[in-house]
Parts: sequence; structure tokens; C-alpha cells
Amino acid sequence: MRSATVLLLALWMCSGFAQEASLKLTHTIPLNGVQGRFDHFAIDAKGQRLFVAALGNNSLEVIDLAAGKRIQNVPGMSKPTGVLYLPDLNQILVANGDDGTLKILDGAEFKVLKNVTSLDDADNLRFDSKAKLAWLGYGDGALGVVDTATAKHKTKVKLARHPESFQLEQNGSRIFVNVPDAKQVAVVDREKRAVIATWKLSDLRLERIPRDTNTEERDQPDSMK
Repeated sequence: MRSATVLLLALWMCSGFAQEASLKLTHTIPLNGVQGRFDHFAIDAKGQRLFVAALGNNSLEVIDLAAGKRIQNVPGMSKPTGVLYLPDLNQILVANGDDGTLKILDGAEFKVLKNVTSLDDADNLRFDSKAKLAWLGYGDGALGVVDTATAKHKTKVKLARHPESFQLEQNGSRIFVNVPDAKQVAVVDREKRAVIATWKLSDLRLERIPRDTNTEERDQPDSMK
């Protein structure tokens, strides 16, 4: 049985934003018994924990960064993809691409508190801290809006194709979405809940990583996508 490994990188900034940053491998953390590739990560900065969506292993792995070891294996996931930690509620949200659920777990005992269903091919997650809403990429092309307090899927924004990673604008209302199969970046206004622009990237090759792949080439984290 192959064991997976989490690689931790230390980022050293020379001085100021104009300086080139360098990366240095500090140490590795073995995850014995974990098979297949990872997807996205989330961090509990205060508690110094790292949450790993172990897609190929159908589990959530919890890492103690201070101790440099795994402290919990949470089974019962279904090709977990996106993961999000909410410090105010001490809850972990895990998007599951196979069964189309968003599982909300207690951050202390890692028990499933709630399930949001009907989110086919659930993928990446982001949290709007001002509105207290989670945004989730899923389906053939949509961003879903989930009220984390009530665990209700409120609405969705239609996209051209399935979204991969996306980022929320910190000082504005826009979301920038990687839509690889449409070769575009979609710009979504999260207040209007609508696409307001699309930026074509026809000269670039953007690919989705298949959820069911298990080759050595694909056994790498894609949380930086």
C-alpha cells in the first residue's frame, strides 16, 4: 500500500514586494495508508492545522503543522475536492465530487453535522466573510451560493462550463473563475449574482484533471491551480 506525503514549503521573502521570493522544502509529513492524489487544502491558522482533501482515498486528512504529523483520518468522503475551514464556527466544509454533497463537519470531533445535496461534481470552495456565504463550483457550469448558518443552497450563477479554481476580490464584489473547458476566465459579480464579463484565453491550454484518474502523473496536489 502506497503512502502519500504532504510537502511543506517555507516562503522566504528577501525584502519588499520587488524582491524575488524563493521556496525551500523544510520537511515532509508521511500519510501512511493514504492512496491516490490530493485535491485542495485549507488551513486553520490559529490552531495550526492543515485540512487535506484526499480525493483518491475518499477521506479528509487533518495535519498538526506544529507537531508535523497527521492527527486525524476522516473516512466516508466521496472523492473530496474542495475544503474550507470556518474559524468562527470551528467547522470544516468538504465538497464531494462523486456523490455531489457538501458536508459540514464539526472542527473538534470531525463529525458530519449537515449535508447539502444535489451539487453534482462539487469542486472548489471559497468563503465570503462579509456576507457569511460559501461559494462552490459544481456541475456542468455553475457557482453555487450556500448559507453556512442554515446549510441551505440559496442560488447559483450559471457559467459556460465546469469551473475550477476561483478567487474572491478582497476589496470589491467580483469573483474571478477559471473555466478551462471554455478557455476563459469568467468574472462574476457576487452581489448581482451574475456573470458580468468573460476573458477569453484561446492561446492557452487549460485542462481539467479527471476525478477518477490514479496515475503517477496525476498523483499531485492541485490546490495551487
